[in-house]
Amino acid sequence: MDAIVKKILDEVKKKKPAPVYFLQGEEVFYIDLISSFIEANVLTESEKSFNQVVLYGKETTVAAILSNARRFPMMSEKQVVIVREAQEIPDLNKEQGTKLLLNYLEQPVPSTVLVFCHKHKTLDKRKELGKKADKFKSVYSFKKISPNQLPDFVFEYLSDKGFKAEPNSIHILCEYVGNDLSRLSNEIDKLLIGKTSDEIISAEYVMSRVGISREYNIFELQKALITRNVPKIFQIVQYFQANTKRNPVIVTVAFFYSFFSKLLAAAYAKDKSERGLINELGINPYAAKDYASTLQHYSASQIQNAITQLKTADLKIKGVNVGSGEEDGQILQELMIRILG
Repeated sequence: MDAIVKKILDEVKKKKPAPVYFLQGEEVFYIDLISSFIEANVLTESEKSFNQVVLYGKETTVAAILSNARRFPMMSEKQVVIVREAQEIPDLNKEQGTKLLLNYLEQPVPSTVLVFCHKHKTLDKRKELGKKADKFKSVYSFKKISPNQLPDFVFEYLSDKGFKAEPNSIHILCEYVGNDLSRLSNEIDKLLIGKTSDEIISAEYVMSRVGISREYNIFELQKALITRNVPKIFQIVQYFQANTKRNPVIVTVAFFYSFFSKLLAAAYAKDKSERGLINELGINPYAAKDYASTLQHYSASQIQNAITQLKTADLKIKGVNVGSGEEDGQILQELMIRILG
């Protein structure tokens, strides 16, 4: 988990929350996690009815928010004011709204916990609020995490819930879901329904729950291509041809274009060890194993050929230079033949 997130959650757990948390950035998972934790834990249930307010950016102003923040709590040491979708506050970046907020950040009310959820972006640094915000300890920014950090996130998320998983299952989750942490955490939560903590989450179980066929899926095709296992490749391709709705060819082509593009960079990396590839390409350890293995079977020129063939296939799928009656399944089959050379 992000170190800043741990720090904030620890503050709240110890009943020592800061008076202001301005949470901003692309990674909304952490913004939601912190705001929900504050909403659930700063006040008792009996205190919340009089001392917890949730506002929405589009429906309020900076002045109205601060008016709520300056109230004194009733029969409680603290009050909580949460502003959801704070990026939509109409006067946030206007002169009067900016002045009011900066003044409040200089001297916040200690009995209030004021939380801004400014999602999907950070404050505009070309404007006064954005320029001055960074000097306040109450302003926190959250970026999307890099692909090589995803396995650690999944491992820790599972550990916090008392579960363990096979390395391959973590790799599949990361590759299939990507670095949308909100979606990734939701997928993990669904996987854990009905499971007990003494069960290890297997790769087979993950693939069955996220809708991937165990035997014939894009990861199996990738594994077969890595080792140039021709019979397996065309066995999977035939399955894809018979199930194009479940395995859209355009998705397959995009997946392998990304893979071979990174592989080309790996081919020219100074350090081609797994650790070297992790550092140079910013990929996760499980992906690094695949790249290192593939380099044993493909030369730089073969990789460049694969990229060229993938570009051609992409154009054909989109209707450019496609033969009469040529279907997506046939394009995929031809693509595999040309990649293998």
